Amino acid sequence: MHSSAVFLIEFGAIILGLGLLGRFAGRFQFSPIPLYLLAGLAFGEGGLLPLGTSEEFVAIGAEIGVILLLLMLGLEYTATDLVTNLKTQYPAGLVDAALNALPGAAMALLLGWGPVAAVVLAGVTWISSSGVIAKVLGDLGRLGNRETPVILSILVLEDLSMAVYLPIITALLAGAGLAAGSATLAIALGVAGLVLVVAVRYGRHISRFVSSDDPEKLLLVVLGLTLLVAGVAQQLQVSAAVGAFLVGIALSGEVAEGAHGLLSPLRDLFAAVFFVFFGLHTDPASIPPVLLPALALAVVTAGTKIATGYWAAKRAGISAKGRWRAGGTLVARGEFSIVIAGLAVTSGIEPRLGPLATAYVLILVIVGPLTARYTEPVAALLLGRRSSGPAADATRDRNRDLVPSPDAPAEK
Repeated sequence: MHSSAVFLIEFGAIILGLGLLGRFAGRFQFSPIPLYLLAGLAFGEGGLLPLGTSEEFVAIGAEIGVILLLLMLGLEYTATDLVTNLKTQYPAGLVDAALNALPGAAMALLLGWGPVAAVVLAGVTWISSSGVIAKVLGDLGRLGNRETPVILSILVLEDLSMAVYLPIITALLAGAGLAAGSATLAIALGVAGLVLVVAVRYGRHISRFVSSDDPEKLLLVVLGLTLLVAGVAQQLQVSAAVGAFLVGIALSGEVAEGAHGLLSPLRDLFAAVFFVFFGLHTDPASIPPVLLPALALAVVTAGTKIATGYWAAKRAGISAKGRWRAGGTLVARGEFSIVIAGLAVTSGIEPRLGPLATAYVLILVIVGPLTARYTEPVAALLLGRRSSGPAADATRDRNRDLVPSPDAPAEK
């Protein structure tokens, strides 16, 4: 059979399979990410049906998937929002980093993987999944809860930290020396700072330049600009993902909204391909030996995320129930952890890091929605604070944890 025909059959089967898995996950209201990872394991080396012809194209699609994930995150925030969050919520960001990065670093050192792997695994355990958490908040009807801005602030700070963290691990994984690594980080911080300044002062002009009433032209300009900036960033050894994130921040207003709608299907397609690609490079036989460390790490970091959310919500004056809900919602790990681990897998620093990260994400992406739903009632049960009845619970939640409507009459 001709190679192009084999490629079309293989790639078509992958996309069709991902679509069916996504529908299955949607029917049962959970994230499709673990199913995508499992699909990659099935089609990869050591799996049930290894791919041949389409693997190179899948690799390119996976790289585009990472770029689009970070671009779409950047489109969610304006530069002003980011600066405000940095000023008001940075203590929560520091606590988040300390409580959740240290367990990953400690595990890598205990396993004898070395300091570079420790920095990588620290990032894997640190960053929560914005995509999974956003879906959970919507599914549970908590977008109006008082603790939700606290959750989103922590996610924004984690996203911002990527602009600093990714260049650091890129330099470390490339084996750059202290001088070269410092130069790479300085360039990354300089570029990030410059983009933020330009976005704050000249964001309207940039958006006006990119803007177009024709969806086709808007899509081509935004996508082309993103890939161009990502390529230049990677050439400077900063990070293609960081470049895409900064492009998203620079766009605002109607342009950001229009680009978000146009690019969402592309993001979903290539992000799914990315998760499959990560699974392709993980031998299923390599997971059982690291399953116990992954499970231990998942238990510890689920606890530290709950503690992070509880502390941040308490600092913001949220009630006890809202604190527990905030902590439970932050547990899920997903796309960011896989992106970070994927960089390490590509560099080949530690063959067991990829399987451990896969098992770790699979555990927490399944457990995360459960902790979001049940952390607060379980905590109330354990602490002996059960309510007198469902009606009283609902009334208290509405009065204490929902943001008042701007149209509601003021209390006298």
